[in-house]
Amino acid sequence: MRRALALARRAIGRVSPNPIVGAVVVREGRGIGEGWHVRAGAAHAEAMALAKSGSAARGATLYVTLEPCSHAGRTPPCAPAVIEAGIERVVSALEDPDPRVGGGGHRLLREAGIEVEVGVLGEEARRQNAEYLHRVVTGRAFGVMKAAVTLDGRLGADGGDSRWITGEKARDRAHELRDRYDAVLVGRGTVDRDDPSLDVHLPGHRRDPVVVVADSKLTCPAGRKLWKRSKSGAQVLVATVDPVPPKKVAEREAWGVEIVPTPPDDRGRVDLKALFAGLADRGLNSVLIEGGEEIHTVALMKGLVQRAHIFVAPLILGGRRGPRLVGDLGLRRVANAYRLTEVEVETLGPDVLVTGRVEPGDQVRED
Repeated sequence: MRRALALARRAIGRVSPNPIVGAVVVREGRGIGEGWHVRAGAAHAEAMALAKSGSAARGATLYVTLEPCSHAGRTPPCAPAVIEAGIERVVSALEDPDPRVGGGGHRLLREAGIEVEVGVLGEEARRQNAEYLHRVVTGRAFGVMKAAVTLDGRLGADGGDSRWITGEKARDRAHELRDRYDAVLVGRGTVDRDDPSLDVHLPGHRRDPVVVVADSKLTCPAGRKLWKRSKSGAQVLVATVDPVPPKKVAEREAWGVEIVPTPPDDRGRVDLKALFAGLADRGLNSVLIEGGEEIHTVALMKGLVQRAHIFVAPLILGGRRGPRLVGDLGLRRVANAYRLTEVEVETLGPDVLVTGRVEPGDQVRED
């Protein structure tokens, strides 16, 4: 199963809306075929492993990181293929919560006389597929807050300058995160102030995320790098509040962007919950929330942040007006604080990357 999990990791950021899956066929204690789901629309991990095993799969054991599917999508279902191959035993890490599967694959295998064991390294498999599982269970994209801050929690100086808080190694890792997650979300203020391109600047085969800009009143100016990218074919979505003035829509569609209306939230701004549900409907499992302060604050308060990657630079800026990591969350006790669990810490030159799962405090609840 550990080998199957390692194979699945090869496809991180490449298979949405599908899960990442790895599979290994074992006969008499020796692996005879293995595979992973390379991309959406390609053969599933089980099919690849069975094809490599050939006739030797008959009577063997299949280890797979997620329940074999029992429904046809862009590719044939896997459970019937496992039965046809003559597999004698299936060990899977997780049952798939997708209602099209939901135990149906395991049930089909058992009805065919195949021994099925579920739960081996299940926690590792759950963490590995957290984005997919969250989208399927909640109907919303998995939110990941990413930011580079000073030791005193500043995203930028009072004068608006934020380049560069972190060093080159940390910036390269930030681009790796864009390559990993399906979409990247920023607010209008970030586009106006920083004029980011939000693509991936790394060598090799990389994938730019879908860009989402929250612009409640459609006031972002023309001439931004993002609009130039959209004219060149990049997928850029601008989320705004419904109803949308037709003239403003026409102007922005001429820039090559797609306007995504949402209902207003309680402040009259883009409803981030509705936006995350809409992104999930588009087949996007995950959203990298790159800020700024207001977007981070609202996303946390609405329960939309499941993971955080925070780069901390050994700098102290001080000031009163510069943007912070988050604004007022309404928390007045330490026990109420949002906490990171499953924490990983990495040193990148002079900077430190803190990664973890975001958990609400004692009295903080998703509204």
